[in-house]
Amino acid sequence: MVVRLRPRSALRAFLQSGASGGLVLMAAAVAAMVVANSSLSDSYFRILSAHVGPLSVLHWIDDALMSLFFLLVGLEIKRELVDGHLASWSDRVLPTIAAASGMAVPAIVYLAIAGSTPGLARGWAIPSATDIAFAIGVMALLGKRVPASLKLFLTTVAIVDDMGAVAVIALAYTREISGLALLAAVVTTGVMFILNRWGVVRLLPYLLLALVLWAAVWMSGIHATIAGVVTAALIPIRRSPGAPDAAGSPLHRLEHGLQPWVAYAIVPLFGFANAGVSLAGFGISTLLTPLPLGIAAGLLVGKQVGVLGAVYGAVRLGWVNRPGGASWVQVYGTALLCGIGFTMSLFIGGLAFTDATLERQVKLGVLAGSILSALAGSCVLYLGGRHRLTPPEDMMAAEQGAP
Repeated sequence: MVVRLRPRSALRAFLQSGASGGLVLMAAAVAAMVVANSSLSDSYFRILSAHVGPLSVLHWIDDALMSLFFLLVGLEIKRELVDGHLASWSDRVLPTIAAASGMAVPAIVYLAIAGSTPGLARGWAIPSATDIAFAIGVMALLGKRVPASLKLFLTTVAIVDDMGAVAVIALAYTREISGLALLAAVVTTGVMFILNRWGVVRLLPYLLLALVLWAAVWMSGIHATIAGVVTAALIPIRRSPGAPDAAGSPLHRLEHGLQPWVAYAIVPLFGFANAGVSLAGFGISTLLTPLPLGIAAGLLVGKQVGVLGAVYGAVRLGWVNRPGGASWVQVYGTALLCGIGFTMSLFIGGLAFTDATLERQVKLGVLAGSILSALAGSCVLYLGGRHRLTPPEDMMAAEQGAP
């Protein structure tokens, strides 16, 4: 008798890899801070600034390797919109409202603090993103004190949040456009679209064209990581209603193949390369200057106000129900964890400012806001989850959209 193994749920795999990957990311960030403030500091910064071909080591990480991160983000977005927890309008209401408010309010807080300082308004988007790997990693440390419904809620909010972040990067942080390179990118995208329409399901042609697209986008002046999102939108997906995913779906295969590399190698490497900031000469007074204070306040205050306020308002208006099995205290703790902006905030900060002093201040603000959000959210969720919560089998119910 041949037993066919049921394909593993992409969402469950993401939550599991996101949780453990988040812990690896935390370790990488701590290691970066230790190295940047040790006798190895000069070597650390020298290696990152060393050029390999047309780019420095840091830019190869941020522009090339992170394109794979954005490819995975795009795949997750497409899967959820076509065949997942954002496939219906009713499922999209709560995460969309929470993510939109959770991006707008931190930007407002940042601009209120730093916007009047010449040259700093450009960083308005830095505190608007949520680092899902870091946040899920913190939730993993809390175990069963966090209902599965809140893990799913945080995941879907962060996915919608990523859509907004990608749009911001493309529209707000684009250099001067090269028309010829942009034309090449459009033509390459068109070829991928035609392959999709013709029903080509082999991944190799799409991946080869993705390399061409990355080079064209990089030369066009648009940030090269956008090529990853565009590629993801054109990878074919096979719907699998009532099942975790389709084993023969190109999108699912690519997503499962990328997850461990992104979770355990690319994102931690990005964290190690970007979180290192020398604290020499920095003090509390530095943290209270407009740029780091605006970022930290946007993450810690803006995110919790934006996300919690949106959820509470939507529930009170009768548009949605509160996540199943979760108290308002636990929803508040999750809103606090949304203030962990680490990866995407550092990424946007690197696009917004190129001055070395401002870059250091950005890192300080992101680290301060993210750490405070993580600690505050952990405390609230720990205290709010004293009774035994969702049993393991409820994760499957949450994946299937059960209340």
